[in-house]
Amino acid sequence: MVSDWPKIRSRRSTKISPWLSVIERDVEFAPDTAHQTYYAVGQQDYMAVIAVLPDGRIPIVRQYRPALESFTWEFPAGLVDQGEDPTACCRRELLEETGYLARTVHALGSYAPDTSRLSNRLHSFFVETGPAPERENIEAGLELMLVQPPQLAKLIADGEFMLQLHIGTLLLAGMHGYIDLREYTLAGKPG
Repeated sequence: MVSDWPKIRSRRSTKISPWLSVIERDVEFAPDTAHQTYYAVGQQDYMAVIAVLPDGRIPIVRQYRPALESFTWEFPAGLVDQGEDPTACCRRELLEETGYLARTVHALGSYAPDTSRLSNRLHSFFVETGPAPERENIEAGLELMLVQPPQLAKLIADGEFMLQLHIGTLLLAGMHGYIDLREYTLAGKPG
């Protein structure tokens, strides 16, 4: 029967660090054919949050990303700890990275960040925050900026806010009706 294929014939995992494993799978695609070996990166699920202050500004953070060897602007985000609920992670990371407390949390969905190379999920959230930070100190190594939607659109267009997964979180917030994506246009261009 066609639905019986492909079959995973073996699976091995090699732990590289506390945050990363390499998963090797031998896959047989049809009866009596040689298997093919595929590799994936195994890591914990992660979470991204687009938060909006009562005045409409959005907190974003700038940090150095060694994989790119540069700084990037991103939404608050982080790895979901083992056994941690993604919503609890959302609240924790938002507070740690921005100082803002999540008043209302809306789950936007959980999706595969890269179906060919990663084995985890990205949990996306839209959060309504309080008007002022609950604490002044944010996580070391981060720079916080509060932006209006057109500023965020410009950072995306300029390649400074470049994490596609976070741009996808912005799209999900629009699809769920939490934000009006027409506000995310570049100044001087029709929306």
